[in-house]
Formats: sequence, structure tokens, C-alpha cells
Amino acid sequence: MSLLDVGKLAIIAVTPTLLGAAVVYGPRWCRALARHLPQRVDNEPQPAGLPIQQLAADLRRLLRLHDELTVSAHLAMRAHRLWAVEAAIGVRAVEAARALDVPHREPPMPGELSCAELHDLLRALADAGLVLPTTVGPFTRGGRI
Repeated sequence: MSLLDVGKLAIIAVTPTLLGAAVVYGPRWCRALARHLPQRVDNEPQPAGLPIQQLAADLRRLLRLHDELTVSAHLAMRAHRLWAVEAAIGVRAVEAARALDVPHREPPMPGELSCAELHDLLRALADAGLVLPTTVGPFTRGGRI
């Protein structure tokens, strides 16, 4: 038996073991290799927040809910709910103003816009092209009716 024949027999004997090891340990080796390779950095701009369509839809929904609460709920029940809805309207309005580059005051805490500021901001958003309901009910002062 020649050296070439011994080499062929060794390759035939070792091949199934090497294939099995590749199947079992291959994914682990690929993960380890991927961790050490530099990550590709995307140069495409990423959105800073929610899409403007979603912000507009949320604002319209919240303004409709506000109108429904002002006319339907009992006085004792609606005060807290109205304040919560108005705070949510303020948060979404500020996000929409950021997205549309509308000048506005950044409140120290989300939802802390005064009634006049909220009215002015909603009017400025509508002037910037955001489709909002034409009438907005009266806003409360600090959660009090």
C-alpha cells in the first residue's frame, strides 16, 4: 500500500467527522466571527420619532375623545379623564411640532402646556398643513373644570 492510498483512506475516514463538526459548531463559529467583525454603519438618516401620519391620526383621535368627554361625561368623572386626554394631546402636539419644525415652547414636563399655548400650538400645526378637527373644545386649567 502506497502513501497515496493511506492518504485517501484517512480522508475518507475523517470526512464524516469533519462534516458533523461543521454542522454542530458552525453556527457558534459564525456568531463569534460576527462579533469580532466591525459593524456596518448605515449612513441613511433615521427618523427621530413617530411618522407624521401617525402623530396626526393620534391627535385627531385625542381631540375627538376630548370633545366627546366634554359633552357626555358626568362632571365628577370627566375632570380627571379630560386632564389626562389634554396632557396626551399636548405631548402629541409637541412631537408633531418637532417633526414639522413648527416653533413651540418645550415644556419642562410632558403635557404641561397652558390652555393658550396648546390652542396656539394646535393652530400653528394646522397652519403648517396638519389636518386637525376644525373645532376644539375648551381646555381645562390644570385638571380642574
